[in-house]
Amino acid sequence: MKIAILGAGNMGLSFSKSFLKYELIKPENLHLITRNESKIPKISQEFPHSTISIFDEVRELVADLIIIAVKPQNFQNVAENFQFSLKENQMVLSIMAGIKIEKIQTLLNHPLVVRAMPNSPTLLGMGITGYTSADGISFSQLINIERLLNSTGRSVYLENEALLDGVTALSGSGPAYFYYIVDAMIKAGMEMGIDENLSKLFVKQTMLGAYHLINNSDKNLEELIKDVASKGGTTEAALKTFNENNLKEILKDGILSAEKRAKELNG
Repeated sequence: MKIAILGAGNMGLSFSKSFLKYELIKPENLHLITRNESKIPKISQEFPHSTISIFDEVRELVADLIIIAVKPQNFQNVAENFQFSLKENQMVLSIMAGIKIEKIQTLLNHPLVVRAMPNSPTLLGMGITGYTSADGISFSQLINIERLLNSTGRSVYLENEALLDGVTALSGSGPAYFYYIVDAMIKAGMEMGIDENLSKLFVKQTMLGAYHLINNSDKNLEELIKDVASKGGTTEAALKTFNENNLKEILKDGILSAEKRAKELNG
């Protein structure tokens, strides 16, 4: 299989590394395309046996799969300035937030489009990706896409494309919400006189342990909270403040705002 990636940013490069790590493609069958010529030396160092190009140089794409990993705001401009047209049997996989399959098909004048929403832990092979496809894509073609996506973590097929904006808000943007909470906890530790590095250690290990408890316990989240929050204790005092300030509602509203923005990106 030959793969071309339009947009050699963080996500495009992390996908490339996963494909090569699991030997799903050979390095010489990978073509990375960037808009920024100054990035080429660094990308060439990381991918010495692959083809690296800038958009303006590409007159033809010799690839079975073209992954579109440009920023959604730039997609229309990029599509309108392609110097090539897609061949009938080429597949397109979009990992852009918000841009619907129909718009991609229209701008590329090409029917075979799969739309996916990964998240940043794909960098470690621990991401999760929701994906869906246009009509006319065969089961075997989808299986090939799924194999590629699973090299970056886990993937979930969605029949309903409309759910992908929710996936974007929930898991695509989701890592940033956890970082935000972790940052607040670390800063609270420092305010209480705990050294920054020590505060980071306590918070990160607490987060890691809590994740494993969620994953390995038969109890639901409410029960796990009750296990920590004894009557009249310190946890109860913290939770009381969170509830008084509607923290849960604030978090939900933020996630719904992310979904709204994803819908707006389609224009």
